[in-house]
Amino acid sequence: MKTPVKRPIGKTEYELLSSFRYALRHFLRFSEAAALELGLTAQQHQVLLAIKGFPHREEISVGELAERLQIRHHSAVGLADRLLAEGLLIRRPGHEDRRQVFLGLSAKGEEVLTRLSEVHREELRQIGPELMKLLGQLSS
Repeated sequence: MKTPVKRPIGKTEYELLSSFRYALRHFLRFSEAAALELGLTAQQHQVLLAIKGFPHREEISVGELAERLQIRHHSAVGLADRLLAEGLLIRRPGHEDRRQVFLGLSAKGEEVLTRLSEVHREELRQIGPELMKLLGQLSS
């Protein structure tokens, strides 16, 4: 197998990487602020989105949540507990293994996530073309 030829990174590429990173951080800051307006942390917003966006199901296990967020199991439990206390999640034991816990969105959680997703969709419509342009330049 051939080792790929490494080419030096030039000033233009550093500028593109910097601009892309800046655009991503700008979006993340927007996202954090939008979540805070509704009384959530960015990570709590991620929990709601991870559950609703999980492929082919409306609920996920705590282990799956931890994997989606790339956090430890006990951290996922803590996040879920706080969202349960706020009435944003529902919890149920597994059918086959009652030790397993599944999480889904409550009606209130659905409402909050919908509001957040609408503003995020609009923000992405505005910044998406620039992100795509930068990504295209970086990958060429």
